[in-house]
Amino acid sequence: METFFSKIGLLDGTAELRGSIPFNRFYGTFLKIARPNSLDEVDGKNYLAVSKRLIHFSASGLAGVWAEENTRDSIYDAFRRKESFATSGPRMTIRFFAGYDLDQSKVNDPDLVEHLYANAKTMGSDIDGIAQKTPAFFVWAVRDSFTAPLQRVQIIKGYVDAGGNPQEQVFDVACSDGAAPDPLTHRCPDNNAKVDISSCAFSQDVGAAELKTFWNDPTFEVQQRAFYYVRALENPTCRWSTWDAVRNDVEPRSDMPKTIQERVWSSPIHYIP
Repeated sequence: METFFSKIGLLDGTAELRGSIPFNRFYGTFLKIARPNSLDEVDGKNYLAVSKRLIHFSASGLAGVWAEENTRDSIYDAFRRKESFATSGPRMTIRFFAGYDLDQSKVNDPDLVEHLYANAKTMGSDIDGIAQKTPAFFVWAVRDSFTAPLQRVQIIKGYVDAGGNPQEQVFDVACSDGAAPDPLTHRCPDNNAKVDISSCAFSQDVGAAELKTFWNDPTFEVQQRAFYYVRALENPTCRWSTWDAVRNDVEPRSDMPKTIQERVWSSPIHYIP
């Protein structure tokens, strides 16, 4: 994320304190002599040892809800029914529904959301298995117009296997640039989005403004309790530590990721047999 908002005030309020750029050469030399244990050397440069922890922090995230009105009561109602989502920072939005016998021909109709609220369960809800049918899921992710386009949407399934062990499966369900998930691996092909580390410019010619689709779980079992949640990933962009380095005209640390894929994720929907 381009802007890093300090999490613990004076301890990470500057790029030097966060450990994303080398400490002042003069002061760093002084510390190396007076307090050698207070510094770490990476790529031949001095960093405060405390930054070992700070450099692993993420930039600030956001939480959102789907509320009928922008009022205190309506927002609290949305939180109570768990129709909420979160992002790693950008203002992406996501919708997630599950239901039986949904009209999938409405995927691009203006009354799609009205149809889903009338016939499906929203994120944060339970869907029961009384119908003994395979539920359909609908996902709809929209990008933040000020950040990178979307690369893919995924549905994550969690369940407990016959041996009592928790399991997780990840399915790519919608891909950018007209691509489709591989039917065997359930993964989207790489859309070849790039990041210029020297300037943090990112690809604008690939990716999607929105991704939406209906999806059925190919591994669904009627008698298996499971939960599902959805997340959407942006094209790669510079991590906040790389932004710090670029703004201060230094090379990013070699021991830290230079890019990140910002994301948005929903509350889960639980399937109850």
